[in-house]
Amino acid sequence: MHVTHLSLADFRSYARVEVPLDPGVTAFVGPNGQGKTNLVEAVGYLATLGSHRVSSDAPLVRMGADRAVVRAQVRQGERQQLVELELNPGKANRARINRSSQVRPRDVLGIVRTVLFAPEDLALVKGDPGERRRFLDELVTTRTPRMAGVRSDYERVLKQRNTLLKSAALARRHGGRTMDLSTLDVWDQHLARVGAELLAQRLDLIAAIQPLADKAYDQLAPGGGAVSLEYKPSSLGVVGHAREELYEQLMAALADARKQEIERGVTLVGPHRDDLVLKLGELPAKGYASHGESWSYALALRLASYDLLRAEGNEPVLILDDVFAELDTTRRERLAGLVAPGEQVLVTAAVDDDVPDVLAGARYVVSDGTVERV
Repeated sequence: MHVTHLSLADFRSYARVEVPLDPGVTAFVGPNGQGKTNLVEAVGYLATLGSHRVSSDAPLVRMGADRAVVRAQVRQGERQQLVELELNPGKANRARINRSSQVRPRDVLGIVRTVLFAPEDLALVKGDPGERRRFLDELVTTRTPRMAGVRSDYERVLKQRNTLLKSAALARRHGGRTMDLSTLDVWDQHLARVGAELLAQRLDLIAAIQPLADKAYDQLAPGGGAVSLEYKPSSLGVVGHAREELYEQLMAALADARKQEIERGVTLVGPHRDDLVLKLGELPAKGYASHGESWSYALALRLASYDLLRAEGNEPVLILDDVFAELDTTRRERLAGLVAPGEQVLVTAAVDDDVPDVLAGARYVVSDGTVERV
């Protein structure tokens, strides 16, 4: 799968830009702050409905504009599709496929698939659990697009349950009044059912990606130690993979935590509070790995994601956003050698020298809002 044309309107710094793309390597080169990352960010947005740089859509719309449009022509084998997203901050986003009538934005998931490397990836190793949960859930959704609906359902149920718990906590603090919490049992069931589906997908993913991450780390840092990924649930004991078993465990954990949840007014159990413990050898990478080891670990996770998706039959677009400038010469050359055979590789760099020779291909110069092929 590869993108053959990218079109942006009022996205980030671009009032309008058209970028034809070829298979193989394409590098966007230019000084920082000129819009290189904006281009690959748009491709990533089509794949995940989110940005790797910001948590909301508002910064993606050019200043002074009401909306932004991201459009891409995508080829998979002999099949071509046109996918379009309209970003409307404060209102519902809109989507179209092949210029048809409007569809839900999540219906476009799976048409464009990406694996994106960026300096922000260091947070996968050094950051808080939310970064690792996001990594898991985005990859789960890339593998199985219907999981976007499951994630949305979980967030909706969690919000409703938290609202009820907060009201109960406030009632108790002000005059010792009690509330009818019979509906909490219903929300428990909803949370456990949807949460079990999300948990099962995460656990299946970890089992699949574990050997690939270990292999990728050894390729980037030979002899640097074994990589292991350990899922750490918020309140469960030993976690099985069967959905019904996970449902029962979540229900039991919610029952055990109910008193504390009512006191604090928040849901304390569920996938939204879990973590992925990344180990290098016998020690957790967070707090123990060096800067170079942390970088190699983050890159290994992305390479493993790429290898997994490629093995499942639809090779993703590989995006390397200003990554090579962060690496020493050895890691730079090893990474470049590993990704060079990709069907489509998009690279951003401040200068030509940051792009390894093995990644020779098309070049675009990005400067002052213009994108010109050289």
